[in-house]
Amino acid sequence: MALITLLTDSGDSDFYVSAIKAKISSINPGIRVEDISHSIGHGNVAHAAFVLNAVFRDFPKGTVHLVGVDATGQPGAGHVAIQLEDHFFVACNNGILSLISDKNPQYVAELNTLNLGNTTFPEKEILAPAAAKIASGVSLSDLGRPATNFRRLTIRHLKANKSQILGHVIHVDHFGNLITNISKDVFDQLSAGKNYIVQFAGERISRLHTNYNQTDPGDCFVLFNSQGLLEIGVYKGDASRLLGLQADSPVNIIFQD
Repeated sequence: MALITLLTDSGDSDFYVSAIKAKISSINPGIRVEDISHSIGHGNVAHAAFVLNAVFRDFPKGTVHLVGVDATGQPGAGHVAIQLEDHFFVACNNGILSLISDKNPQYVAELNTLNLGNTTFPEKEILAPAAAKIASGVSLSDLGRPATNFRRLTIRHLKANKSQILGHVIHVDHFGNLITNISKDVFDQLSAGKNYIVQFAGERISRLHTNYNQTDPGDCFVLFNSQGLLEIGVYKGDASRLLGLQADSPVNIIFQD
């Protein structure tokens, strides 16, 4: 069965999400639609990209992902459909799709030709029809000409050498846990045979945990999560509030021979 996922900043108190689903069903009632989240911060491209990057590979290849975050975008931005890692994505050409993978898209098509006029609801009028057509077997080349202005945003990468890793918080989740851009792969390469100290908000932690419940309530834990990223939290507490850390807050690992 064809599958479309929805990721929006529309919330759940209005009709917007239902209208998007209704549009998809009106084109092809046989398409299955799954919600990723509708609680993305309003226009928060970084938040949406983090969530999408974390989950899209868990869906079957060939899944179509409709991204309705900052869907109007800046004047002239337009909308695109791309194939990436054998998945399909439709979104505003606001740079969000450049943040979800280090790989280049296999194909990028402009969707401007689907817009017969200005709309205040591009998620329904542009993205939903495009997603439904792709899920129904229409090729990207039939939806629009190849895009020549696919917008790319720059990802701030960590800095690392033999003595330290300099990273930062890239996401604060629903529990207040702090997810960083420090990957387990980089840590494993640099930490072999060395002691280390994880530094953040005045804290110095010399032990990595493997599960959230390995500390007492109210104590900090530091672990590599299911994404392979360093995560900081307070067991049974809100680490962001208690530690005063937010997105972009520094988190460093110092190695000691």
